[in-house]
This record gives sequence, C-alpha cells and structure tokens, in this order.
Amino acid sequence: MEELEQYITENQESFYRLAYTYVKDRDAALDVVQNAVLKALTHGDSLREPAYMKTWFYRILVNEGLNYIRKNKRLIPVDEFWEQQAPEVDIPGKLDVYAAVERLSPNLRTVVVLRFFEDMPLQEIAAVTGLNLSTVKTRLYHALKVLKKDIGQ
Repeated sequence: MEELEQYITENQESFYRLAYTYVKDRDAALDVVQNAVLKALTHGDSLREPAYMKTWFYRILVNEGLNYIRKNKRLIPVDEFWEQQAPEVDIPGKLDVYAAVERLSPNLRTVVVLRFFEDMPLQEIAAVTGLNLSTVKTRLYHALKVLKKDIGQ
C-alpha cells in the first residue's frame, strides 16, 4: 500500500493532465483524479503484481474519466455553443494539435493521449483500456488519419 501511495504522490500531475483531456474542466479533472485515487486506495489489494501498478492505476483513471463524461453530458449554454461553432482562423505555420486531439471521440482520444502524451507502449495501452492490441492499433491508425485530415496535412 505504501508503494501505491508513493506512486500516486509522484505522478499526480500526469494524472491530472490525463483527466483534463477527458473533462476539459479544472475542477472536474481534480474530481476524476480524486475518485481514481480513492478507488485505487480502497481496492489496492486487487493489485496482484506491483510491477503493473502504472497500468492498473491508469486503467482506473481512464475508466473514471469516461464515467464522468457519460454521467455529466451537459447542456451547452447558447453563447458557448456559438463560440464553439465559430470557424477557427489558422495562423500559417502553427498547428493546434491539442485542439484537434480534443475533437476526437473519447475512444480515439484515449489511445492518442496515452500513446503520445503519456508515452505508453501499445501493449500497455491495450492493458489500460482492456482492449486487444489489434484494436488499439486500429484506433490509433484511425485517430491519426482523422487528425491528419483535421489539421490539413
């Protein structure tokens, strides 16, 4: 249990960044991380192999992020709706990769964020998401194709 607490303390910023990619709200991201930490600490005995602590915790965190999205689909205020619909002006030479990633569906975004922002190998992404490796590869390929089209390259 002490190893788990140390791991959580050392990596809390990474957890927050990942949660934020799902919920796009500071307080909600903190809630997601807090819920994941609480689950991990209360179910720490289900971690049979300490070597897989990272994969185990990220799976909890990803699931909490997806649960939050499902439970909190909110109505968008009219002003915010129109702001989101406004066409973006692309400044030459600058690509807004982060915005393009945020426009991906949660399933595709998860794979991209874990692979490129958290530097996880594909096999570990498969373990975190509970998908088989070929599904992870397919989602990553599809996400990159969508991003390439969205960014315009």
